[in-house]
Amino acid sequence: MTDLLIRNVTAVTVDAGRRVIENAAIAVRGDRIVYVGSDADLPAEFEAARKVIDGHGMAAMPGLIDSHSHAGHGLVRSLGAGNTEVWFQACEEIYARGSTVDFWRAEAELAQLERLMAGVTTNLTLLGGGADIYRTDDPVYGDAHCAATTASGLRTVLAVGPGRPPFPKPYKALQNGEAQDVRLSFARQMEVSEDLIRRHDGVLDKRTGIALIMPVYHAHHMEDAADAKAIREMSEVVADMRARHGVLYTQDGHRDGTIALAQGLGTLGPFALLSHSVDLTDADFAALRKTGASIVHNPTAIMSIYGRCPAPELIDAGVRVVLGSDAGAPDRGFDMFRHMKQAMLYHRRHFADPAYMPPGKVLEMATIDAADALGLGDELGSIETGKKADIILIDMKKPHLSPVNMPLTRITHFATAADVDTVLVDGRVVMEGRQVRTLEPGAVMEAAGVELAKALERTGLTALTEEPAGMWGATRFAGGEAGS
Repeated sequence: MTDLLIRNVTAVTVDAGRRVIENAAIAVRGDRIVYVGSDADLPAEFEAARKVIDGHGMAAMPGLIDSHSHAGHGLVRSLGAGNTEVWFQACEEIYARGSTVDFWRAEAELAQLERLMAGVTTNLTLLGGGADIYRTDDPVYGDAHCAATTASGLRTVLAVGPGRPPFPKPYKALQNGEAQDVRLSFARQMEVSEDLIRRHDGVLDKRTGIALIMPVYHAHHMEDAADAKAIREMSEVVADMRARHGVLYTQDGHRDGTIALAQGLGTLGPFALLSHSVDLTDADFAALRKTGASIVHNPTAIMSIYGRCPAPELIDAGVRVVLGSDAGAPDRGFDMFRHMKQAMLYHRRHFADPAYMPPGKVLEMATIDAADALGLGDELGSIETGKKADIILIDMKKPHLSPVNMPLTRITHFATAADVDTVLVDGRVVMEGRQVRTLEPGAVMEAAGVELAKALERTGLTALTEEPAGMWGATRFAGGEAGS
């Protein structure tokens, strides 16, 4: 007997043969896939199941993987109405001095709810962001995020680490109604990061993993001898901790020579995922080929407007490129279908050639390629016997997905997060028929609103929720540009 059986489904497996199986059956025992193939050939031993899902009119896919996002951003996603500088300042003020454990828990629950309902079963997210503001002054914030992940049933690799010097950094701890000023040191951030690694790393068994992060440095940061020495010493500490614990490493915002600089700092390897990565140099390409680091392409993010990630050229050069949402802020969300479509359009427009970034490639970037970048390609990223049963069902019985043919093309070009009907993680049904089983959507959204209002009141930033004049009638908003 199997625990769960999906029948009469179109299976877009993303397996080694990239099979698309019409009238397929997928059998799950425990947290593992034990059969995927023709429904007509289903072995008798798998026909009896505790739960059977009729997949008629559905397409089954591996759970989507978002390889770069930010915790915290889900609550501040629209603040400042598009003014870059204001939005970054708001992130720093709220994350470092206006947020509580409840803020981080509420944001994590909201983000996980949005991901779950969009078919994103695994993600890598930074515990903060903006201008390198990471909430690693105390492990309670990372604990809250990991608790929300566990409750949601999804998988999260949480990236933690130090911010940008000079240290100490001014933070504020807000617990039990008391505010306490904190002078946050590099050493304390590393101590907290290691504590979180020891207790939460285990994305396959615990569904919570921990990665290390440190800021991206540019050539001008190395011009002063003392600054260069400090950056090298910090890089050595981070690299040593990463190696000792065997965790992933990520960085946010590479461009124009910074990857080659990171190689020189000794932080790169096949365990590294480097986001954005626009306007890269020949030296950057060489560093990627030598170290085996992966690139996370964020085609919907503002940084992809300021510069171009050469994703097709990187792939053709043998570099692994995967997709990331860059979080639910300030002008995007966790809908990986949107980001797959944007990746296609972004590069087709650049080359004026609609042959670039075909549907299969962008789907690989959000599934099997991403699993490989996370070091989990043997366990996740495709529907194959022996792998974890992280599976989503797309309702193809929609006008924009009909007539029912060419499922790969229809999913990548026309599907949206709202078309995800059912989600399994570890063989457990966490959403079915658009009904979430693990989180209470109304309560999650209400708590998110309450915690944002409190954070804005604490920091005096409530006015940033007002939409300014100048957003109608003109071709360019005079109030600034969307934050990244």
